[in-house]
Amino acid sequence: MKQTEITPQSSISASAAPRQRDRIDAGPRFTERDAIRLNNMFRGTDTAEMMRTVIRDGLVGDLAIVSSFGAESAVLLHIVASVDPSLPVLFLDTGKHFPETLAYRDTLVERLGLTNLILLSPDEVDLAKQDANGLRWSYDPDGCCEIRKVRPLARALLAYDGSITGRKGFQSATRQGLPRFEIDTSDAQGRFKLNPLASWTKEMLDGYFAEHDLPRHPLEAQGYPSIGCAPCTSKVAPGEDPRSGRWKGWDKTECGIHSEVTPLPGVRNDDGSNDPVF
Repeated sequence: MKQTEITPQSSISASAAPRQRDRIDAGPRFTERDAIRLNNMFRGTDTAEMMRTVIRDGLVGDLAIVSSFGAESAVLLHIVASVDPSLPVLFLDTGKHFPETLAYRDTLVERLGLTNLILLSPDEVDLAKQDANGLRWSYDPDGCCEIRKVRPLARALLAYDGSITGRKGFQSATRQGLPRFEIDTSDAQGRFKLNPLASWTKEMLDGYFAEHDLPRHPLEAQGYPSIGCAPCTSKVAPGEDPRSGRWKGWDKTECGIHSEVTPLPGVRNDDGSNDPVF
């Protein structure tokens, strides 16, 4: 029988190398340089092929998709489900959604075979202290979004190396020049933020819906091209910015989980826009 001898610490040779002090690497997971590298790597690559490679090869670590189950959400969810239907899908259950959105969410989950829907709710203590009557949206929409969206998502994303969003450059002026890969600057973690549909047009989205026979959000046909929480979402007239119905009357264009876009250096065209890669 083979025996293993355990040598007492006192018998270790004095000439042995001194023990190295353990250090915790508190630096960010990824940096802007990593985002630039991936934007260049996938330049000219089809979106579906890019997502297959990123997810199956784990190029950005553990990923989750953040979905509002809004007007165009089915396209990105379909692409992700075709690669890995068990990928976590984070849904901010704000308590203020249209009933149609909740029903559409359940329809898409069943239709696409998504198996890992995660509902993120606002903290009950935060609600009791800062929005007890549920009307904060009417006088402080930023504060309402902070409680019901920003904080719950920030807590959830601590478990992931990156998130996938459905943002597209054509949706508003603040989203023009959106890159496919960027770094989430909401904290010091250095997570990736992926925008696979950054350069897609409305025509491309409509074509994908038709090609794959995907159901549309029931409110889209009623004049809601961008759908968020019910109190802060209005109908949009033909020709208006698709997101002009969000927080109408307020100087507000984002809920806070996404900052205004700062196009990454190194992946820009001569006119200052990002390379429209597919």
